[in-house]
Amino acid sequence: MSGEFDLIARHFSRCPPRDDVCLGVGDDAALLRPPSGQVLVATVDTLIAGVHFPEQTAPEDIGHKSLAVNLSDLAAMGAEPAWVTLAISLPKVDDRWLYAFAEGFYALAARHRVALVGGDTTRGPLCITVQALGWVPEGEALRRTGARPGDDIYVTGTLGDAGLGLAVVQSRIQVDPAHREALLARLNRPEPRIETGLALRGLASAAIDISDGLAADLGHLLEASGVGARVELDRLPRSDAVRLADPHGRLALTAGDDYELAFTLPPGCEADLARYAERLPPYTRIGRVEAVPGLRLIDAQGNPFAFSHRGYDHFRES
Repeated sequence: MSGEFDLIARHFSRCPPRDDVCLGVGDDAALLRPPSGQVLVATVDTLIAGVHFPEQTAPEDIGHKSLAVNLSDLAAMGAEPAWVTLAISLPKVDDRWLYAFAEGFYALAARHRVALVGGDTTRGPLCITVQALGWVPEGEALRRTGARPGDDIYVTGTLGDAGLGLAVVQSRIQVDPAHREALLARLNRPEPRIETGLALRGLASAAIDISDGLAADLGHLLEASGVGARVELDRLPRSDAVRLADPHGRLALTAGDDYELAFTLPPGCEADLARYAERLPPYTRIGRVEAVPGLRLIDAQGNPFAFSHRGYDHFRES
C-alpha cells in the first residue's frame, strides 16, 4: 500500500518554475525569496465537504475552488500571487479522485504562475486548507479602512449566481436549463479577480472580496472605514438567471461564494481605472459612501428597502 510520501510525490510535486522558490515540496519547510521592496501578503482558507461545497462536487472543481478562494483574498489586497501551501485531509487514498483534484488545482495555479511549495496530508473527513502568499509594493496594498464619504462603490462581475447555483444543486429551486451550467460554473469554479486587484493599486480607497454576500462584506468594509453607504438595488449587476429567480435583489445582496470584488473609488478616479477596462472583467457602480454609519438600501422607486439578513456566518445559530 502506498503511503503519504508516495501520495505527495504522485499528485503534489508539480511546480511551475519560479526563480523565487529556493526549495519547494519535499522538505520540512519551503525556502522562498520575496522580491526586494515588496510586502509579503498571506491568507488562508479552509473548505469542508458539505459546508463549502456539496458532497457530490467533482474533484476537479474542488481543486479549482480551494485555490481560487485564496487567490480572491490576494486580489482584494492588490497582491500578486506567488506561492501556496496545501493541507488536505482524506477519508481514504483514492488516486483517481486525487489526480482529478490536482488537475483542477494546478490548472488555475498555472494560469496565475502560482507554485505549490509545501503542505500536509492526513486521514480524516474531507477537508482542504490552502495558504496563499503573494506580495505588493510597500504602501500600495488595498485595505478595508480607506473608504471616505463621497467615494463611489463598485463591484466586479455579477452577484448571486453562486448562491442560485447552490439552490439548484440542492433542488430548492428550478431554473431554465439554458442557465444551469453557467450557474454551476459560478458556484464550483469562481474566478479570482487578480487583474482587477492589481489595476486598483493607487486608485481604490478600499476593497474587499465578496465571499459571504455583498451586504455582509460591504458592511465589513464600511465598519472598518468608519463610514456608511447608500446602495441602489436596481444597480446591482445580476445575470438573467438571477433576475428571473430573484427580481427584488435579495439573492444578490446575501448569497455567498461569488468571490467578486467590492471596492471604493474617490471622485475622478473612474477615468483612470477605465484605461484598464479592456483587460478587466466588467465592473459596476452601485452606490456611494456616506458619512453616517450603516448600509442603506434604496429600491428602484427611490424608497428605503428594509432587510435584515446580512450574509453567511459559520457561527450564527439557526
